[in-house]
Amino acid sequence: MSELLPVSCPYCNETLYFEPEPSDEAIEYVEDCHVCCQPIVIKIRYSVNGSQISAERENG
Repeated sequence: MSELLPVSCPYCNETLYFEPEPSDEAIEYVEDCHVCCQPIVIKIRYSVNGSQISAERENG
């Protein structure tokens, strides 16, 4: 069952949705916001009991 995780862009506060891939390790990558095009560091920790996601500015 796929899971959509909402997170707010740390620049423009737009809600973005991500679908985590099952993984034993935390995933971290940079993706541009679909609205303001700023780089966001996305961190996802997958869990069958409910995954966690965070988003922060790439440059701190």
